Amino acid sequence: MNRRPGLSARLRLTISYAGFLLLAGALLLAVVWVFVLRWLPDDDPRSIKKTFGGAIVILGPNRSDLLRGFAPAAATALAFLLVFGLLGGWILAGRMLAPLTRIAHAARMAANGSLSHRIRMKGRQDEFRELADGFDTMLERLESHVAEQRRFAANASHELRTPLAISRTLLDAARSDPTRDQGELIERLHTVNTRAINLTEALLLLSHADRGSFTREPVDLSLMAEEAAETLLPLAEKRRITLDVTGGTTQTVGSAALLLRMVTNLVQNAIVHNLPAGGTVTVHTEAGHDASVLRVENTGPPLPSELVPTLTEPFQRVTERMRTDEHAGVGLGLAIVHSIVRAHDGSLDLTPRPTGGLLVTIRLPGTPQAKGMSSAVRP
Repeated sequence: MNRRPGLSARLRLTISYAGFLLLAGALLLAVVWVFVLRWLPDDDPRSIKKTFGGAIVILGPNRSDLLRGFAPAAATALAFLLVFGLLGGWILAGRMLAPLTRIAHAARMAANGSLSHRIRMKGRQDEFRELADGFDTMLERLESHVAEQRRFAANASHELRTPLAISRTLLDAARSDPTRDQGELIERLHTVNTRAINLTEALLLLSHADRGSFTREPVDLSLMAEEAAETLLPLAEKRRITLDVTGGTTQTVGSAALLLRMVTNLVQNAIVHNLPAGGTVTVHTEAGHDASVLRVENTGPPLPSELVPTLTEPFQRVTERMRTDEHAGVGLGLAIVHSIVRAHDGSLDLTPRPTGGLLVTIRLPGTPQAKGMSSAVRP
């Protein structure tokens, strides 16, 4: 933004310091006049004047002579205060504004794309130190967010390129071999395009959740859990998975569509990754004192502890096995869940079960009515 040139903050502070010091000196001289000189007579025959080395020394109370001797000294004192105020104010203003100079330098570096620079201001805790620490925290989060977005864009490009490359290969093969079975080609193209569409929709949903641009309304997580379980029951039966939904009314505030997608993703992941077939998936909701809790627990193979923190990153899969059914995974299930939970000011906790499988616990802010009901039923 272009602005008209003006005085620097350091110069304005210098002028302010000098002006304040000059005003203080003028007030001091005014006090001398009001309380001392004005009470002396204009001409008192008792006053005695003597000259020593050109200076007039008044030994008697005569206001006129006192003023003639006092005015030059007062003017000299004010001139000294002005010079001293300007010089001292310039030095003090420079020392006071030095932290702001470092912060401005860091801001310019960040604007030029260098997000790794930190101020790391030392010294006691004051307003400038709080501002610098807050700026460092902002840069750290911004750097992390930019790195995550770059990694996400690279992964998304790679994931989208794969089905497009497969489609191109299939079309090239069909062009080179006109006698090839068209039904098989159409089926394979349909599967690949379905995967690409699912990935695109997941990316759009993830972007929508990250922005947090949705209308908040009261939502019952228990109803979301029942609806998700009813939708995914055929998939669970196909894989011989026992799907159980427990718990009572659990109120929160947020987007019903996003929260339903969150629960659906969790239940679908629990079913799909419940290997071997014949395991169980339990969905439980409960209203706590200060939060609404959703737990999704499934059996399955043991998960390495070092793998669990990476499950919420985009395009991370427990297995690299590509699925070709109607519930083909794109590696964004838990990433979308994490984004939705974060957009609703909640928390997500992933805990590997000792016997295998995963326990997912989500805590979302409860409604005032839910908190009141929880307090009322507490013994």
